[in-house]
Amino acid sequence: MSSKLVSAHRTELHSANNVWAEFGKLAAEHEAINLGLGFPDFSPPEYVKQALCDATMSSNVLLNQYTRSFGHPRLVQAISKMFSPLHGRTIDPMNEIIVTVGAYGALYCTIMGLINPGDEVVIIEPFFNCYEPMVRLAEGVPVFIPLRAEKATLVSSSADWKLDPEELASKFNIKTKAIIINTPHNPTGKVFSRAELEVIADLCKQHDVMVISDEVYEWITFQGEEHVRIATLPDMWERTISISSAGKTFSVTGWKLGWCIGPPHLIEGAQRIHQNCNYTCPTLLQVCGTSDI
Repeated sequence: MSSKLVSAHRTELHSANNVWAEFGKLAAEHEAINLGLGFPDFSPPEYVKQALCDATMSSNVLLNQYTRSFGHPRLVQAISKMFSPLHGRTIDPMNEIIVTVGAYGALYCTIMGLINPGDEVVIIEPFFNCYEPMVRLAEGVPVFIPLRAEKATLVSSSADWKLDPEELASKFNIKTKAIIINTPHNPTGKVFSRAELEVIADLCKQHDVMVISDEVYEWITFQGEEHVRIATLPDMWERTISISSAGKTFSVTGWKLGWCIGPPHLIEGAQRIHQNCNYTCPTLLQVCGTSDI
């Protein structure tokens, strides 16, 4: 990269002039809970904390050493057992899962491993603040499309914010490599319906585009809402990386433990970045609670 391009990247990546900085400031000023950035004001479940204590005090000395780069065998097997029924397929724990430094790390490894210079990546606005800079770091080209209020008057629900199908279709072309979706959505709370995801899936199949599906809030939905995994739609497993977060699920965001799930031909790119970036995640955090220690 040229020195001018590097300088421009640094300016964009370090800018505090974004909605997340504003949210953080407002939350601090008003003593509000900032779930958007992962700051619950309550303790994790006792069994989660106890599991870490048990792992820490274990006589197994190997729990204090490096573990398998792509995820401790106990954890990837547990993830496979948990998510295989949800995906309607058997997920190979050793070849279709990577344990990462939080969902943030999963996003980074996926984007850096699969996006090439000049590739266009569709990003739905508003979006979590790391999507754009990560795409730019990979020298990809962000292409933005906003959620728009379905009603002309004041919206009453996050479901009122929708993608315009024609506008969305206009963002896809021969240069489009991926689309990043986030459902349940941060910061609006919108849960994309099956019909909405089918529109996205059809465009991806038509243009041979992959999906980076940020599903860190997968267990947090209002009663009556269904979290649909886009990877489970027809012919979408082969083109989707699904990202989850133990930190968000168990209110331990400071533990920085997440994972991505997908077919080997997509997972491989993320593996290469992870192995040569973080290499592995803390062993104790991976084994606690997955089985008898």
